[in-house]
Amino acid sequence: MAAMSGKIIQNIFVAQCCTQNRQFGAQYQRDRCAPNLRSFLPFQGRKLAWTGISSMHLHNLPKYENGFVNRGNVYCNAAPSSTSLPSLEKVDFLKLQNGSDIRGVAVAGVEGEPVTLTEPVTEAIATAFAAWLLQKKKADGSRRLRVSIGHDSRISAQKLQDAVSKGIADAGLEVVQYGLASTPAMFNSTLTEDERFLCPADGSIMITASHLPYNRNGFKFFTNAGGLGKADIKDILERAASIYSNVAAEVLINSEWKASASIKRVDYMAVYASYLVEAVRRAAGNIERPLEGFHIVVDAGNGAGGFFADGHHTKEKVLEPLGAITTGSQFLEPDGLFPNHIPNPEDKEAMKAIIQAVLTNQADLGIIFDTDVDRSAAVDSTGREFNRNRLIALMAAIVLEEHPGTTIVTDSVTSDGLTTFIEKKLGGKHHRFKRGYKNVIDEAIRLNSVGEESHLAIETSGHGALKENHWLDDGAYLMVKLLNKLASARASGIDGGSKVLTDLAKGLQEPAVAVELRLKIDASHEDLKGGSFREYGEAVLKHLENLTNSDPKLQKAPVNYEGLCMRKVRASGFGGWFLLRLSLHDPVLPLNIEAPSNDDAVKLGLTVLAAVKEFPAVDTSALDKFVQSS
Repeated sequence: MAAMSGKIIQNIFVAQCCTQNRQFGAQYQRDRCAPNLRSFLPFQGRKLAWTGISSMHLHNLPKYENGFVNRGNVYCNAAPSSTSLPSLEKVDFLKLQNGSDIRGVAVAGVEGEPVTLTEPVTEAIATAFAAWLLQKKKADGSRRLRVSIGHDSRISAQKLQDAVSKGIADAGLEVVQYGLASTPAMFNSTLTEDERFLCPADGSIMITASHLPYNRNGFKFFTNAGGLGKADIKDILERAASIYSNVAAEVLINSEWKASASIKRVDYMAVYASYLVEAVRRAAGNIERPLEGFHIVVDAGNGAGGFFADGHHTKEKVLEPLGAITTGSQFLEPDGLFPNHIPNPEDKEAMKAIIQAVLTNQADLGIIFDTDVDRSAAVDSTGREFNRNRLIALMAAIVLEEHPGTTIVTDSVTSDGLTTFIEKKLGGKHHRFKRGYKNVIDEAIRLNSVGEESHLAIETSGHGALKENHWLDDGAYLMVKLLNKLASARASGIDGGSKVLTDLAKGLQEPAVAVELRLKIDASHEDLKGGSFREYGEAVLKHLENLTNSDPKLQKAPVNYEGLCMRKVRASGFGGWFLLRLSLHDPVLPLNIEAPSNDDAVKLGLTVLAAVKEFPAVDTSALDKFVQSS
């Protein structure tokens, strides 16, 4: 750590700039700006014009491989314009909520997807978070609160980071920019206590939209208590709406714009990577290179996870200091267009890519991350996947060795075979809960609070959080737990590569058929009669529930954790089960079917089809194709 302290912090001064002439005719007073002010951007309607580069240009530092600028001095640039006074578009801020995240469209060009995360909207959201944080921390003015900001590899990341920084700085808080970072690292920055790295942060913002297409982006928020929940996000968006409609309009009328703040940049990913390295070393009895000779390939999907493999593309690294061979690792370079495959451990093409990399390079283990590294999956030396139910089984086996009898909390789409594996073979308890990584994590925390011990909360999506890691859903830390097993086994004289991991998941009953189909709702269809897709989807589910209850061949799941609104229907029958649920954010009804044979899977599919066919706004083509082809 000490070796890193000399290269960490670069102070950035945002110069004071202002306009004076209400008729847009006067130039900025250059004597009030920084002496190294170099260029001007168009000034539109007395408000800084946002550009793809951003109104705050930063120069003179080396670039990342993907073109993100490692920032030095900040220049505030503005100039008059003869254009007419623009009006702000109306924004429904609450539509940007996606559970405990904020998501929207940040890049124009995709038909039917207008930009919703503009820089002014982003700035309002950041200012709202600052206000929320000041209230939450009961700030009394004795010190400035500090907010860390990071982003993944998306092409809109830089302009949104600028807007977030301005919103936070204008609220009077200290801004610490991390640049390219992972979501888990951002939360970790609120826990690290080391002033050399300007830690801990009082709050943290990660700019990411996980595995969604390149034109999307969004925000995740953290304090040292964890990720913000749905109610907090709603609160922030309501504040942002007020700020946007009131303060932004005032800015358009006001003749002056000012920004004055000390913004700093910290190489926090070096701190986070070091934390992961030390965790593996501790598990192996403080051996310096416990993975010496292990061949491990990483697929970062051109997201933020390249740091895990080696130092060719980033200064930070995890596997190389531990002695692992990482040749054959792929797509480590950050590229926000994601040219190789969707960075998603649930995606079939992504998993094929990492399987092929393992087999081609004859590696011991393969690791794959999503864009912001809060999800992950693995592949053993034979190409066998550890994702979805199999990853949960593996992690449950590791955790139950350490904490016998503990409760494993998962989302609702896990298989019945997983329940049998956890409870009958491992001696634990399987507690299903509603989908959404924050829901699963919060349920595990709740169970502990009422006396039921739980050490693992994990979704089939690859989100996994451990009590020992502050209940942070951290894809890199999940993989560290696998590495710990490899390292500790070798330290105990047991060698055999990833077979150690494969053996832990032996006995998991896996269905012959496991599919997920997506039934889209046409939100503009006349059958909605002006209602929302959510209301329509809930009507579909209610109808399916009624049919299920009246069918003696089916048994409805005894507990519905989706709350008062009808959000899912799960039923068992024909040796398997189906689950139809309503997407939180999109007009889609995802359908999961697991069965011991194709014939049984078709019977389950036909049950669902009989119900949804009565709702013409639902596109059943995927389900039609499944029951016909199977």
